[in-house]
Amino acid sequence: MMSPIETSESLRIGTIDFISPDEIKVLLDIEVPNDVTLNTGVPRSFPKINGYVLFSCENGYLVGQINWITIELSQYPKRRGIQDFGIIDLPFPLRIISVNPLGILRYSSKSASKDVRYEFSRGIDIFPTVGDPAYLPTEDQLKAIIENGENRRVKIGTSPLCGNAEVSVDPDKLFGRHVAVLGNTGSGKSCSVAGLIRWSVEAAGKNSNSRFIILDPNGEYSECFSDFQNVNRYAVEPNKENGIKQLKVPLWLWNTDEWIAFTQAGGKAQKPTLIQSLRAVREGVFSIDLGEKYKTKNFLKTIASIIDIEIKKGDPWASFPKPKAFFEKLKKWNESLEEFDEFSENEKNAINDLKDNLERLITPRSAQYANIDFSKGEVTNLKESINETYIAFGGSNKDFLPIDENIPNPFSGENLLSSIEANAELMNTSEYVETMLMRIKTLLSDKHLKSVISNEKDYSLKKWIEDYICPSSENSSAITIIDLSLLPSEMTHIIASVISRMTLETLQRYRKFNNGKTLPTTIVMEEAHTFIKRYNDDSETYSSASTCSKIFEKIAREGRKFGLGLVLSSQRPSELSPTVLSQCNTFLLHRISNDRDQELVHRLVPDNLRGLLRDLPSLPSRNAILLGWATELPILVQMKHLPEDKRPKSNDPEYWKYWTENKETVDWQSIANDWQDKENEQTQDNTEEGE
Repeated sequence: MMSPIETSESLRIGTIDFISPDEIKVLLDIEVPNDVTLNTGVPRSFPKINGYVLFSCENGYLVGQINWITIELSQYPKRRGIQDFGIIDLPFPLRIISVNPLGILRYSSKSASKDVRYEFSRGIDIFPTVGDPAYLPTEDQLKAIIENGENRRVKIGTSPLCGNAEVSVDPDKLFGRHVAVLGNTGSGKSCSVAGLIRWSVEAAGKNSNSRFIILDPNGEYSECFSDFQNVNRYAVEPNKENGIKQLKVPLWLWNTDEWIAFTQAGGKAQKPTLIQSLRAVREGVFSIDLGEKYKTKNFLKTIASIIDIEIKKGDPWASFPKPKAFFEKLKKWNESLEEFDEFSENEKNAINDLKDNLERLITPRSAQYANIDFSKGEVTNLKESINETYIAFGGSNKDFLPIDENIPNPFSGENLLSSIEANAELMNTSEYVETMLMRIKTLLSDKHLKSVISNEKDYSLKKWIEDYICPSSENSSAITIIDLSLLPSEMTHIIASVISRMTLETLQRYRKFNNGKTLPTTIVMEEAHTFIKRYNDDSETYSSASTCSKIFEKIAREGRKFGLGLVLSSQRPSELSPTVLSQCNTFLLHRISNDRDQELVHRLVPDNLRGLLRDLPSLPSRNAILLGWATELPILVQMKHLPEDKRPKSNDPEYWKYWTENKETVDWQSIANDWQDKENEQTQDNTEEGE
C-alpha cells in the first residue's frame, strides 16, 4: 500500500511555469502519459480540455480547469536525472497546458470517519508559485468538486468529465432565483425543462405541495406528466376523453394595460374613454337595469368624474378648441337629464336645480360669435352642483374617491361595449372610438375565443385561482399545463400576460394575508423569446408583445419575494428581454451555434470561466453546461434519461419514413369543418352524394 506522499507523487503531472490571478501555465513532465491516465480507476484520455488539475496549498488544493493545450520546442532535454554533458541535442517537444483557477478544495472538518473528505468553495485566497507541482485529482476529489454544496436534493444528471459523478441541485436555488434553459432546436432543451419538473416532483414525493404552471405555446407538454396526480390540462379546444379542460381567461381578469394593448387605444381620446368605461363596468353601472333612479345616479357620478378629469388637465379653460368640446358635453348632459315619476320630490328639485345651472352656462354661449371660454369658478361651481344632486339621489362624497379600474370584478363583453358607447357620448369622443369598438366586437364574435374569454355567471375569481394556481384542498400538489397553440398570435401574448400577472398578484395577496409566508410557485415559459421580447422602452404606444414582456420583467425583478420563480426556455437568447435574462441566476446551456447567442451567453460568466463555454457549438444532445447560482462552478452535465413517452412532443419530423411508408389518405374536409366551425357540413355532403 502506498503512503500519502507516494500516492501524491504518482499523480503528479508537471510544474507551474507561469502564474497570474486568472491563468496558470503548467509544463507537463516528460514521463506523464500523453493519451491515457488511470487517476479515476478507469482509463481516461489525458490531457483533456475542461478537465481538472490540482495544486497544493494550505489545508487542501487549488482547483483549476484546463483551458488549452499546446507544444513548445525546448532547447535542452527536460528528462529528470539527465544532465547536459556538452552533447548537442535537438529541440525537444514540451507539452504545456493553460489552467483557469476556480476555487479551493479543502479538507472537510465535518468528516467523522477516518477517510479523507473534501469541501469545494469558490474563491482563492492563496496562490501557488512558479515551480510548484500540479496533480491529477483522484476519483474522490473529482466527486467532491462536482458534488459540492448542501441540500442537493434533485439529481439532474452526471458529469462525463468527472468519472460520471452525480450532478444534483438544491431546488431552492434552482427555482428561487429563476432558471434559463437555452439551446438550439433539437439540442434537448424541452426534455431538460420537462425533466427538471419531473425529477423535482419525484424527489419531493408525488403528493408534495409542488406548483408548476407551464405556458405551452406549441402543445408539447400535454402528455409529459400523465402518470402524476393533480395535473390540470387546459386548451382552447377541450377534450374530455383525454382529460383536457376548457381554457378560461375571462375578459374581467384583464387589466387596463392589457385592454389598451389589445384595443390599441390612442392616448388623447380612446385611452381616457376606455379607462373610464372599465371603471364604470367594474362597478356594475352597465351590468344591471335597476330603474331610472339608479341610472340617473350613475349618470351623475360619471359626469362628475369627467369634470374631475377636465379640471386636472385644465381643459375647460384652455385654448380653442377644448372649451368648445366642453361646451358640447354640457349641452348633451343637459338633454340627458330627465324627470321620472319614480323620483321623489327632493330628487326632482335637485335635477331641476342642476338643469338651471347648466342652462346658465349654455345659453350665453349659444349666441352667434359668443365667447365659449369657461372660468375656473364656473366649472368648480358646476361640479359642486352635480355633487349635491348626486347626494340627493343617495350618493356619498366617498364615492368620488379614485376607483381602481383593474379590480377583477366580473362583467361581460356586451356590458363593456355599452359602457364605452355611453362614456364616449358623455365625454364627446364617440367619433374617435369606432376602431376600438370594432376590435372588441371582433373579439366577442370569434367562436373559438368565445369560450375562453366569456363571462360565466357561476365562475368566480376564487374558482379561477383554485383551477390555475393552487387548489384549496389539503392535497394541493398541482402541475398546470396551459396549451396556447390554437390562440391567435396577439391573443397568445395577452393570455400569457393575464395568467402570469394574476399569478404574481395572487401570491402577493397570499403573503399579505399570511403574515409574510409565501406559496412557492414556478411559471415555466416555453419558447420564451416569443413572449419576452426586447422592446423599445421609449415608445408611448402599447402592444400586446411589450405588455407581456413588462409583466415577465416585473416577475423577474419581484417574484422571488413572493415565492414566484421562472423557468425560461429559448432557442434565441439574443432576442430575450435583457432585464429578464439578467435576473436569471442559473443557466442550463445546450448546444448553441449562433454567433450572437454565443456572445451573449459568454457575458454571463467571468472571463476565467469561459473556457467551458467554448464547447457550446459542439455539445451533443442531452449534454448541457450548468452554471450560476445552483452550482459552485460551471459543470458539463449529461442529463438524466427521460422515457420517450414522457418527453415533450418536439421530435424532428421523419420525412423518409413518411415518404416511403405512409399510405394514409388525409381527411382535409374534417379539418376544414373544424377550422370553420361547420359541424354538419360533412353530414350534408354525404347525404347529397347518397341521393
